[in-house]
Parts: sequence; structure tokens; C-alpha cells
Amino acid sequence: MWRDRLRSVMPPAWRGDGVTVPVVRVAGVIGSAMRFRPGLSLESLAQPLQRAFSFRASPAVALIINSPGGAAVQSHLIYRRIRALATEKQKTVLAFVEDVAASGGYMIALAADEIVVDPGSIVGSIGVVSAGFGFQDLIARFGIERRVHAAGDRKAMLDPFRPEKPEDVAHLESLQRQIHALFIDLVKERRGGKLAGDSELFSGAFWSGRQGVELGLADTVGDARTVLRERFGDKVSTPVVNAGRPFWRRFGFPATLAGESVDAILAAIEERAAWSRFGL
Repeated sequence: MWRDRLRSVMPPAWRGDGVTVPVVRVAGVIGSAMRFRPGLSLESLAQPLQRAFSFRASPAVALIINSPGGAAVQSHLIYRRIRALATEKQKTVLAFVEDVAASGGYMIALAADEIVVDPGSIVGSIGVVSAGFGFQDLIARFGIERRVHAAGDRKAMLDPFRPEKPEDVAHLESLQRQIHALFIDLVKERRGGKLAGDSELFSGAFWSGRQGVELGLADTVGDARTVLRERFGDKVSTPVVNAGRPFWRRFGFPATLAGESVDAILAAIEERAAWSRFGL
């Protein structure tokens, strides 16, 4: 009898009477926003991913994705880490899209063996964008002189306080085309023959979850609880694996020490813009 009582208070993963599928949440804008409010990055996800894939008896790892994208390099690094762990630990990866998996968020979803979406999810946006502000007219209005001293004729290219030069814009667009080509190759490699044509898929447009399934960008419509119970039984355990909080958050300090600074305001505007593109 004491054994039954002990089993009743043990986590399901310890009792051995059900399958465990660890869950990692991938939520937010990708890349660093501010010093004390970082976005998603390999650094922030490396620990929870490692822990999730270290569940020995788990046949799969679930990713809950809700990201409008962000930094291309961090997106690719996260994608590569997930694939490396999946191969090393021989586990299936299932991605469940909530509101949005767009741009870099969709790149991370590509690391999954199967992508599940809600009918109203937003997926796609397979493209590259660079956005910023131009302040040259503003500072001229207030009589402010911009002084930049650099070794290298193009070291200060695309300075937001100077007028754009056509050759600098052309250089940026060349880089964007290279990154876009890498993204396209990755989609074709992971989605293979599932894609329904590519005339518009790689234009940077985005679609609803149901449209994404029709286009081959996702596999099925559903939600994490239902799909995991169907695949692994009603007793499936889904522990969420989180990263530890930074020390300043543990003691109640705010996420940023410069909440009213110009950097903080601009970062918040850019983050809000990333979500608002998709009506969120």
C-alpha cells in the first residue's frame, strides 16, 4: 500500500506509467533587444533545449512556437542546435504554432519533423527585411551637427543620421538576397515535396495556418494537448522546460534598468512593430 501512495505523489515521468514529452516554449522576438531585455537567442534556449532532449525515455520533444521572427543568424543557430540534438538523441521533434511562426520563427519551426498549426495561426514570411530610422532631417532642424570619423570609406555606411547612399543600399540588398537564398534552400530541404509550388511561397508573404497546410508549409491543424494525447496516449506527461531567470529578475528588479531611455523606447517600438505586422 505504501508503494501505491508513493507512486500517487510522484511525477508521471517517474512512475513509468505514461509517456513523457518535454515541451520547450519558443516565444518572442529573436535577437537581442536591449542589454537587460534580451530576445530569443541560442544562449537563452541552449539550456532548456539540452534538458528537454536529455529525457532518456522520451520519444519526442515538443516546441511551442510564437515568434514574429527577428535576427537571421540567431534563428539559424537555434534551428541547427535543435536538429543536432534531435539527431544525437534520436528523438522526433514536433512544432506547435500558436499565434505566429513567421520569418525567423518559421525557420525555427523547420527544425521540427512535423509542424502543427491552429487554423488562425500565421506562418511563412520567408524573406529578409532590414528596418530602421533616418534622423538626418531631424537633427538638421535643431542645428545638430553629426561628426563621424572612420578609417575606411564605407565604415559608416547606412548611418541613420546621414542621408542614404545608393551604393550602400545596393550593398545591403545584396546581403539580403544571399540570406534569403539560404532561407529558401532550408525550406526546400526540410519541406521537400510537400510544398505546393513556389511562385509566392518565397515572396515574404504570410498565410493563415490552414492555408499554410494547403501550401505545404505546415503538416496539420491541431493543438499540442490533442495531438500529443492522440500520439502517445491519454497519460502522456508534458513537462515544460524553462531557462533559469536572470539574477536581477529573481530579486524583483525590472527587466531593464533604463526603462525610460531612448534605447528602451526604440527597442519597444521595434518589437511592437514586429508583432503588429501580423495583426497582433
